[in-house]
Amino acid sequence: FSGPATSDEHQSQCNQLTVLVPVVVAAALGGFLVSRYFTGRKKSQVNNCVCKDSAKVVHSFDIEDIGTKAVYCRCWRSKKFPYCDGSHTKHNEITGDNVGPLIIKKKDA
Repeated sequence: FSGPATSDEHQSQCNQLTVLVPVVVAAALGGFLVSRYFTGRKKSQVNNCVCKDSAKVVHSFDIEDIGTKAVYCRCWRSKKFPYCDGSHTKHNEITGDNVGPLIIKKKDA
């Protein structure tokens, strides 16, 4: 038994903790971010909510039924999917993506 710690020993222990805690936190955060990067890339889904009960989301439209113009979503965020509601704008701001709608229109005569 060595007895109670002196103030110099206490100060030394505090200095060690001051160095050790940020290193441990940085290592844990780095490990978390690296694991998140690799697991997120494997499991990343484009479609977060549209027809999730279907094995495959397929929409079919007859050209005659489109009229003069139709605007379809390609970001999978539209509340009116498969039609575009402009949700790609927010998606692009958040992700840095550059996705836009598919526009189908009749050729001007």
